[in-house]
Amino acid sequence: MKKKIDRFEGLYGQTGREIIQSPLYSERLEARSHSFNWEIRPHIHPARLQIFFIESGEFEYQEVDRKRIIQSPCLILIPAAVLHGFIFNLSNKGRILSISNTLTDDLFPEREILVPVLSSPLCITSFTSKWNFERIGSLIEAIDEELFGDQMERQLMLHINLQQLFLVIYRLWLTVQDKELKNDQLALKHFRKFQLLIREKEGKTSVAQLAKEMGVSKVHLNRICNEVTGKSAGELIHSYILEEAKKYLNYTSYNVSEIAYLLGFEYPNYFARFMKKYTGLSPVAFREKQGSSKS
Repeated sequence: MKKKIDRFEGLYGQTGREIIQSPLYSERLEARSHSFNWEIRPHIHPARLQIFFIESGEFEYQEVDRKRIIQSPCLILIPAAVLHGFIFNLSNKGRILSISNTLTDDLFPEREILVPVLSSPLCITSFTSKWNFERIGSLIEAIDEELFGDQMERQLMLHINLQQLFLVIYRLWLTVQDKELKNDQLALKHFRKFQLLIREKEGKTSVAQLAKEMGVSKVHLNRICNEVTGKSAGELIHSYILEEAKKYLNYTSYNVSEIAYLLGFEYPNYFARFMKKYTGLSPVAFREKQGSSKS
């Protein structure tokens, strides 16, 4: 039986009737982690982003192709469909918010402001005097209290608190980046659509096709991508395919030909050339190298 990437529509480990339907869920980190012996194996949530607010202890954070040790306090934001895993321990305490894409859309209908913080995972360990770790913790606890309380206008207060949390994360991201994001809202709107189309098509597309669907020229699309990320549209498509390739090679037992087919390559040797170009290794060598680093 082929080993596949673990994916959960609800919370980690939930299957069948256990899957939560609520667009927002809050839980203590130590509660779920303890039930899985502190190991959260690499997995994805296709339609939910997660915010990990970790108050104490050191832990291992696993990404597509690397592992690193993180010292708390920290805040980690994992966008939907991004592979991640953790190895926690008894010293780790904190809270996890799981938020559906639908709710995120409701909070920010245009979503331009969220483009920078939802493009890739964020790990924030440096906080500001205005928004220190304790104040963010109080905001997250307020969200938890509203979620499980019965106060008047509960949904409105939840939306206000969540909007504030995302905007705080955005401001912290700006501080970490130590630069100002260009304030072209139309460009950000186009870029967000570009990102969504790449994910919908699983990278099996071209710059020309995406530009046509978006109603812009190839030149304009490349200009937008360069403005927001410093990369061309083609480079971003290839980056998405490369991340998917790494996930399949690292966390499934599919052979190289099967992975090439899943990624839309016409022939396995085309996939091999792609991997060689971007990693310097063949798919087999990349898998073997990652396997030896895990052991």
